Amino acid sequence: MDPFDSNNTDRSNQPRNMIENRMFEEEPDVVDLAKESTTFPTSQALDPDDVVYEPRSSRLLVRGLGENDMDEDDEDCESSARLLGMSFMNRSGAHRSLSSPYTRQGAPRSCARPSARTLVVCMLFLVIVASMTMVLYFLPGCTFTRSGCPKTNTTIPFEKVYPVSTSGEVFPWAQLRLPRSIRPLSYDLTLNPDLDSMTFTGRTIIHMSVLHNTKCIVLHSAYLNITKATFKLGDGQARGVTVLEYKPREQIAVAFTEVLKTGQDCVLTLEYSANLSHTYDGFYNSSYTEKDGSKRVLAATQFEPLSARKAFPCFDAPDFKATFLIRIRRKPNHLSLSNMPKAKTTQLPNDVIEDEFEKTSVNMSTYLVAFIVANFTHISRNVSETQVSVYSVPEKWEHTDYALDTGCKLLEFYNGFFEINYPLKKLDLVAIPDFLAGAMENWGLITFRETSLLVGKQSSNLEKQVVASVIAHELAHQWFGNLVTMRWWNDLWLNEGFATYMQYMSLQTVFPQLDIGNLFLAVRFRALDKDALNSSHAVSTEVNKPEQVEEMFDSVSYEKVEVSAQHPNVSEMMSSWTSQKGFPLVTVSRKGGQVTLTQEHFRLTSDNATQTSSLWIIPVTYVTDNCSVAPECRRTFYLKTKSGTLKELPESVKWVKVNYRNTGFYITHYEDGGWAALIDALSHNVSVLTHEDRASLVHNMFALSRLGRVSFHQVLHLLKYMSNETHTSPVTEALLQLGVIYRLLDKRQEHRLVARMKSYILHQFGSLMDKQTWEEEDSVSKQELRSALLGMACSLNEEKCISQSRALFKQYVESNGTSRIPGDLQQVVFTVAAQSNEDWATLLTMYGQATYDAEKRKMLRGLASTQDARLIVWVLKAGLRGDVIQTQELPLVISTVCNGFTGYLFVWDFIQENWDSLIEKFPVGSFAIQTIIKSATSHFSTQAHLDQVQGFFYSLRERGSQMRSVQEALETIRLNQRWMEKNLATLEKWL
Repeated sequence: MDPFDSNNTDRSNQPRNMIENRMFEEEPDVVDLAKESTTFPTSQALDPDDVVYEPRSSRLLVRGLGENDMDEDDEDCESSARLLGMSFMNRSGAHRSLSSPYTRQGAPRSCARPSARTLVVCMLFLVIVASMTMVLYFLPGCTFTRSGCPKTNTTIPFEKVYPVSTSGEVFPWAQLRLPRSIRPLSYDLTLNPDLDSMTFTGRTIIHMSVLHNTKCIVLHSAYLNITKATFKLGDGQARGVTVLEYKPREQIAVAFTEVLKTGQDCVLTLEYSANLSHTYDGFYNSSYTEKDGSKRVLAATQFEPLSARKAFPCFDAPDFKATFLIRIRRKPNHLSLSNMPKAKTTQLPNDVIEDEFEKTSVNMSTYLVAFIVANFTHISRNVSETQVSVYSVPEKWEHTDYALDTGCKLLEFYNGFFEINYPLKKLDLVAIPDFLAGAMENWGLITFRETSLLVGKQSSNLEKQVVASVIAHELAHQWFGNLVTMRWWNDLWLNEGFATYMQYMSLQTVFPQLDIGNLFLAVRFRALDKDALNSSHAVSTEVNKPEQVEEMFDSVSYEKVEVSAQHPNVSEMMSSWTSQKGFPLVTVSRKGGQVTLTQEHFRLTSDNATQTSSLWIIPVTYVTDNCSVAPECRRTFYLKTKSGTLKELPESVKWVKVNYRNTGFYITHYEDGGWAALIDALSHNVSVLTHEDRASLVHNMFALSRLGRVSFHQVLHLLKYMSNETHTSPVTEALLQLGVIYRLLDKRQEHRLVARMKSYILHQFGSLMDKQTWEEEDSVSKQELRSALLGMACSLNEEKCISQSRALFKQYVESNGTSRIPGDLQQVVFTVAAQSNEDWATLLTMYGQATYDAEKRKMLRGLASTQDARLIVWVLKAGLRGDVIQTQELPLVISTVCNGFTGYLFVWDFIQENWDSLIEKFPVGSFAIQTIIKSATSHFSTQAHLDQVQGFFYSLRERGSQMRSVQEALETIRLNQRWMEKNLATLEKWL
């Protein structure tokens, strides 16, 4: 899935296509019930180790198979990737590490309602435990385990082991993750949505196999009113059963008096009714307005990560794969879509049509199931025996050509690259008018935001780059994620990290003209910035609550992928990058011809409690002034220990540049005159390094300044070369970093420093700004550069930029749409226009009439950039209401408003006043909520604001206080405080 806003060409906040997330970590306040299994009776005796079901790193599910299709020693991470023909993975099983983190551990198997005898025994057990507790009271505070003392005592109260169901009966399961006693084989789903009443009814028939003796079946259901339930064992007679529900964990259970035995097959049929969701997950209702003002309604799905259970009762976890046969009932004026091609259509009474889709030809995770009921139109093409189609609302069909062409070319590329053909008969790409995520990789039915799929006839290559990037990511998921799947959400990176890698690699191969390299660098830098915080997380990390699952969808899971085909032990190297949070700082020290590399954990917030001895296996690449640009100049050294020494270099070597083209996920610091030598080299000739290397020097220097390893004076010294810069990425990174500082100073009301910083930026980059034209430009790189430079110039009220923007806007308005603003300049022009109340009103009218979504979104960002307080309040409230401005755009509105001096305090008040409404619309922990929190707090740098933010979020309790993004926000404010304390004097002196 692409949860990110993938259409914001201002990449100041983006991880991945990603354009918006893009910072004290506490252990989650949860109890691992699995580890308390000794107090939970099961239907058979199990060794306590058998119920430790949360492996540190999940193994992959291969080729659509369910978990139980694999033996204990089956495929692991390496062999799964090898199955897909990934050339960057080690293909030799001989090198597999015996200590691989992908070793499978046992899983919880079965569940049973406690008998009266069991309850008595447990009560006696508790008395004994209480007595032992008194005896051990004066011993060191620990719990004795097999390996001895100490271990933190996590014993939970007895009543929490057996929760009470909604009906008041004991619920027979007490863990977040489902038992392994039952495996679903196939689902037969019939859904009947009513788009007038916004309700739906459904029937789910689940064919299952019993893997271990059990007295109950536990599965997921959320917000479904189950009206009838029947159960059949083998070929026996179906009989009615009672369904218990435990709402806090969205689980239901059917309990039996007799044991279901290993090897038996059974069928559970559930009939139910529900409301179509009014949020953006589950089976939800959406609408759009046509040009004539008429409103159209539709229903669509978004199930990842935990929302299939809101549409049908199911085993809603990635590793419970099964086949699906789906039927959708609809009115004649709508069409229906699902994962598979339509098999037949049947006319039913009351003018209702039932579409039946072919049974899925692959086993699928529930989060990949999808269906849509809407009035859409489409265009199609056959590619490699697959029908590829692009769907949209009828009035936007002319914007679908580019997506179809891009999808077809990428599908052909992936078929050849993976050497495994896409396994379904059809592949639909569907633009949904009201869709929160950037896109979702449902197998055979990929859903997108309209801005992520539709491209106008006159769109710039920069806009096409955004769309192609999202399509490439979602198509890669048809193999990574769909065909090969992580077992549990702790290893989401196995889906998203590899899909991101393939996204960039495929675009560089298939669409080199889109110049995807700058985008890769931008998102890599933002991922490093996030992962430098103590509130970050390991790539593979334990998740025990729904909001923790939601929060896994961030730049660390998507962007932090280290790949090397040369290291002899891929498993060992990957473990060092996936099992610990953060990344290394590599310090380069040179004495004559000897170069020493030292690694340590790069952590912006560090104290005695957070010091670690983390070590990574780092493929350190480097070049020297003797040969520094061509790929053959690159040398590699594997740094496995705290320090290592490169082969002795000739005395004639003037400098060493580490991390060639910034392909490694680490930051480099140069001691012993290393920085001075590199800066001197750039001042004489910028071409001595690749543009990626120059950009990484800029990013690393700012990061080291925040860490305190270099002074801000050194940062400014490096930037002196910038007037001679010839490429986009170093300039855009420098502007982004300076823009952050400028906004912090502005919001601290450091008026003199704000004026000096403005003068410094305009002076340092003035010659580059003056070179920019206002005409059409084809090069993606030049469009990115022009947009960044002119955007900065106009934000600083540079006179020439303002006048040109106003002239373009006036010409655009007076031409009644016949005159066009170049796509990469639209954001600049609309933002300048919005600073005039009269032009703001004109822009609002244009926004309401616009049909091309990428342009419309730029208008919205312009509207949200106003500095008029009354208009800011209107925009925020309109985004929350969802009438004039779609609620899906509220995170973008908030992030834009926060950039301005007038709006950032309004936003903080708005969030506090409307928190409950926000988490009704966006799930706690979701990327939307992460974006809102970060946008509202990242500009704070005072103790007063820190106290306010901490007090508010801690008061929320279960309504959001536990989120990692809250800790990130608090840490960021503290870092802003520290930076100000250390650097205000330097800025006064040197600007």
